[in-house]
Amino acid sequence: MENKLGKEAMQRISDKALINATNEFVKELKQEFETFKDTGKSIEEITVKGPYWENGTRTTKVHWRGPHERYRIIHLNEWGTINNPNPDGKGAIARSLKNSEKAYRDAVRKALKGGL
Repeated sequence: MENKLGKEAMQRISDKALINATNEFVKELKQEFETFKDTGKSIEEITVKGPYWENGTRTTKVHWRGPHERYRIIHLNEWGTINNPNPDGKGAIARSLKNSEKAYRDAVRKALKGGL
């Protein structure tokens, strides 16, 4: 496909696919976080970076950035602690990844078909 369309067109198509697929994941992640939210600050601070090059691969990054510094506790919510081994949000990110796999593939497929 790259030979037919060119390198720039393929990157534009793959970037669109990555953005759409990442948005599907973020939507699922926010729904998962709604189930155990207290103040909603973790949901507010979900941030998407990209697409960008990392180790020769085009990628996007979902992370937490904001004034409340929720990135510090996301790991604790996902994995638990010694004092609280099973917090309400345990495994929320992993569930979001699993639940959004089909939507992610569909978004990629749709972007690729639209680019051809």
